[in-house]
Amino acid sequence: MINRRQWIGTLALAPTWMGLVWASDEAPDVLIKRISSEVMNAVKADAAIQKGNIQRVMDLVNSQIMPHVNFQRMTASAVGRHWRGATPEQQQRLQAEFKTLLVRTYAGALGEIKDKSLFFRPMRAQATDTEVVVRSEVRGGRGDPIQLDYRLEKTPQGWKVYDLNVLGVWLGETYRTQFAQEITKSGVDGLITFLAQRNRSNAAAAQ
Repeated sequence: MINRRQWIGTLALAPTWMGLVWASDEAPDVLIKRISSEVMNAVKADAAIQKGNIQRVMDLVNSQIMPHVNFQRMTASAVGRHWRGATPEQQQRLQAEFKTLLVRTYAGALGEIKDKSLFFRPMRAQATDTEVVVRSEVRGGRGDPIQLDYRLEKTPQGWKVYDLNVLGVWLGETYRTQFAQEITKSGVDGLITFLAQRNRSNAAAAQ
């Protein structure tokens, strides 16, 4: 699992840069900047989120972030080749447990972004591209800047984030090996049970 420091700002999606003209759509880098600004402003104004209040974090994630994330693709990437063999019900349960795991595990990181700043590199892409990478860094406080990149895909509903890169490691790759081990031992249902148990442990620890 990636550690807490690596996730500073990860749930607070981020960019800026008036990039290319993308027909009538909001450019992917501009989209990320807008979402990031909204999330960071919400965090700075909410003491409960800064203290790691899970319900407030969940509300923020669901209202501001999830509409712009292809979480099915994100979960499928983490599960790997076993995703296609899972039933629709198993896929839904995997998505729900994985989302809860990410939000609960890294909720505390949101409290730290109030003292951070986000900087972005020019996006290299063509107006006809349907998948792009938005690259940024989290700066502030002690230590080196934290690399934070986003993979986005163009869908009929607009640009959607489907993977994150923190310190050179993509989210899907981070979890794929561990999830594969659980599936090898106990199947897809075993992975669901593993995630559910992890979430219960995290919830108990937060009380």
